[in-house]
Amino acid sequence: MNEERYAYRVRQALNHGLKDIPPAASRRLEAARHLALGRQKQAAPQMALASFGGPSFRLGTHVPYLKQILAIAALLLGMWISFYWHSVQYVTALEEVDSALLTDELPPDAFLDNDFFEWLLDDSPED
Repeated sequence: MNEERYAYRVRQALNHGLKDIPPAASRRLEAARHLALGRQKQAAPQMALASFGGPSFRLGTHVPYLKQILAIAALLLGMWISFYWHSVQYVTALEEVDSALLTDELPPDAFLDNDFFEWLLDDSPED
């Protein structure tokens, strides 16, 4: 709200100052404004990709959604890398468990015993 009040006061001060400007100066200011607006270039927005060491690659209206497409591609690539990384970590953990079980002194027949599986699944603390 403070900014609105400040803008109102600035506008009032500028409007009050308009009365003090001679009509000839006012007409010259208006002509200069129109001349400046006429010279202002109305450039069409263009997308530019950064290049390393070479000329910049500019795209006009050929690919209007290039930034969004690149962002989605980067997101998908990141998700794929994350999935791959976690799957590698999971397989590595399984390899460690398998290696530990195979190098243990427990005979392979013990793994077929149902009581052994119940003992593995039992999370109750020992007394």
